[in-house]
Amino acid sequence: MAGVEVVDNDSLHRFEITVDGKAAGFAFYRTEPGAVVFTHTEIDPAFEGQGLGSKLAAAALQNVRERGLEIVPVCPFIAAYMKRHPV
Repeated sequence: MAGVEVVDNDSLHRFEITVDGKAAGFAFYRTEPGAVVFTHTEIDPAFEGQGLGSKLAAAALQNVRERGLEIVPVCPFIAAYMKRHPV
């Protein structure tokens, strides 16, 4: 899907996914020493059914892994994604 971007907005403690510059969803987190705790993920209803939740999860988890931090999936969506896509 063209125009999809995921960025870490660390000042708001969330990963953001946009489609053609429009906010489509968020994966909220908090940081702990050596870990990122994912607390909630949501996709705007206008963008549901396009696989954006999975794209958001994949990019967010990759970012955290690349930083060598532990992932704590409190959010049910992130936990389910990790179960379906083990590393």
